[in-house]
Amino acid sequence: MKNRTMRSNRGVWMVTAIAALVTVFVQCMQQPAAAGTDLRGAGYAGAEACRSCHANIYDSYLHTAHNRSTAPANEGTIKGSFERDSNEYYYQPHVKVAMERRDSGLYQVAYLNNQEQQAFRFDLVVGSGRKAQTFLYYQDDKVFQLPVSYFVPMQRWANSPNYPAKQVRFDRNIPIGCFECHSSYIRRTNVSAQDGFRVDHFDQGKIIYGIDCERCHGPAAQHVQFHQANPTEKTAQHIPVQASLTRQQKMDVCATCHSGLRESIKPTFRFTPGAQLSEFLPPDTTKPDPNAIDVHGNQVQLLQASACFENSITMDCSSCHNPHTTERTNMAVFSQRCMSCHQQSGNAFCPKEKELGAGIRANCIDCHMPAKESHVISLQSQGSMQPTPNLVRTHLIGIYPGEGNRFKKL
Repeated sequence: MKNRTMRSNRGVWMVTAIAALVTVFVQCMQQPAAAGTDLRGAGYAGAEACRSCHANIYDSYLHTAHNRSTAPANEGTIKGSFERDSNEYYYQPHVKVAMERRDSGLYQVAYLNNQEQQAFRFDLVVGSGRKAQTFLYYQDDKVFQLPVSYFVPMQRWANSPNYPAKQVRFDRNIPIGCFECHSSYIRRTNVSAQDGFRVDHFDQGKIIYGIDCERCHGPAAQHVQFHQANPTEKTAQHIPVQASLTRQQKMDVCATCHSGLRESIKPTFRFTPGAQLSEFLPPDTTKPDPNAIDVHGNQVQLLQASACFENSITMDCSSCHNPHTTERTNMAVFSQRCMSCHQQSGNAFCPKEKELGAGIRANCIDCHMPAKESHVISLQSQGSMQPTPNLVRTHLIGIYPGEGNRFKKL
């Protein structure tokens, strides 16, 4: 009887212990990462920590192009097809790259006369999938671009930017600068030189994908800890507040990525709102012709050259953009923001309404910020003799003759 009671008590204890462990495990899975576990250091909480207080904003942001600017490569994140008859890109009749599933992952495989020459795995996806995606692979502690990208509007594989159109190569080394605008962090371990060029070395897999909350709002560990301990306090503490920043400081947050290609003085991963951008990127002291600025990645310069910006003391990127949600196809939303200044009853409203019709009130954007061809990034799809223009909406707000023809009354 005594043995049976001991066995029964032992069984109850084991069940209780297992239940406790399961409870702790579930709680750990549901709680944000502990302070100090973020790759960037103890000051960072990790984006998931923002969700407990900002659930609606967080869930909306997950679907934005910023959040999806980089991702681990798999069939869920790669837009292109791996199915037969739609998984090949030909450089010449006897030279091709095939996108293939293999036991160890997804690969780009180069063939010469149907004989395999080289094969490298898809490791990273760059691009949200709205326009195009390009793909990277790790080789030891370096990162390289794969030769074939994917052009989403045409649903075709395409030759990757800056690779030759008739030759398969896998050797375009990717520097930290690409990650500074397409991810929130990657751990660089060393810098070396090869053939006169700088080569960055990385800790493979130590990357924070996409542009996360703390990339734009700054380190949030102290902010999260304070508000978890003081849930009734609604005034944000221990984090820069957008409204408290100057106009230039607000612009600088966006300019870390949207002000063109510049070799960083130190990685912009460490830039925080209110800091001096000149400590991270060399100041652009020139004043180039706005019409000569490429539309890819130079949105800040183009906006600052616009009369709308020059004639305002408050306009900044957030005057038109809500970065927490996807609005890019909703011209009416942007147009309403235009008309907060260009009111229909005022002298600043479009004088073309009588000629073009009321439809322009729902779409100021296509006339005054049309899509223009980038000369920095282009993709050559299968069967094309020339690269397909990469159209990017210009942020040089202005008058573009002929763009309003689509609105002319019938």
